[in-house]
Amino acid sequence: MQLNAGCELSFYAQTPTPLILMLRPRSGAGQWIIREEYQITPAVNVTEFTDMYGNLCQRVVAPEGPFSIHFSATVQTADLIDTGVGAPYTPVEDLPDDVLHYTLPSRYCQSDQLGDLAAQITEHIEPGYDQAEAIRKWIHETITYQYGTSDASTSAVDTAKNRVGVCRDFTHLGISLCRALNVPARMVVGYLYQLEPMDLHAWFEAYVDGRWFTFDATQAEPRGNRITVAYGRDAADVAFTTQFGSMTLDTMRVWVDAVSNEPGEAEKKAEEAPTFSNSVGSINQTHN
Repeated sequence: MQLNAGCELSFYAQTPTPLILMLRPRSGAGQWIIREEYQITPAVNVTEFTDMYGNLCQRVVAPEGPFSIHFSATVQTADLIDTGVGAPYTPVEDLPDDVLHYTLPSRYCQSDQLGDLAAQITEHIEPGYDQAEAIRKWIHETITYQYGTSDASTSAVDTAKNRVGVCRDFTHLGISLCRALNVPARMVVGYLYQLEPMDLHAWFEAYVDGRWFTFDATQAEPRGNRITVAYGRDAADVAFTTQFGSMTLDTMRVWVDAVSNEPGEAEKKAEEAPTFSNSVGSINQTHN
């Protein structure tokens, strides 16, 4: 399916503020970027680089005052995601070098503290894909999805204890439980067609049988039509904006629509979309 997707972010900078942006998806497995548009107001110098995870990033300095970002793209997406029931565990000694670090604890994913819970959830389940799926199902059925119950400091251990959170928290917990079983897992952020309520979204991937598989604990069953923007160990690696100074996010709008014959239909819907607090948790990281 072809999707029109994008977001608008409006900030106010108290002082000139350096930013790292991570809003541009790139063509790859399951998606092809047909068209994209990137507008920054007021116009500033932009430099682009690729980070250690292969994500496209932009560096800008926002001047003092109002500052806005508009990104939109038309993307060909896969209608279905691959599943691999029964796919075997990949032994650590056989993992590619660039996958090894996804087995380790990270800032929000304290897998070294969740081994007992992971073993409990996956008891009597064959190692590999079926373990990751059992973890996804357990999170979906056990953790309550609710806005306003977590913040940028909430970790997987917090979510396991409180049993409530948003997509970012579901994802951190899924990653941590997989890593506790020596199954590499990584965070993915982007867009999901027909997500309710519409928002920027997060899910996780687990590496079994020599490849990555998608798992989304916020959904009852596998769903395709996803647009991946970035990969990382956890939210610290995939913030849509990272700011180095005093800057506030005033409004945000997100849209994902099937391509329509009516020109500008996606942007029209975006204008009608409500302003909300992003469920990925905190879309920006702040460094003072």
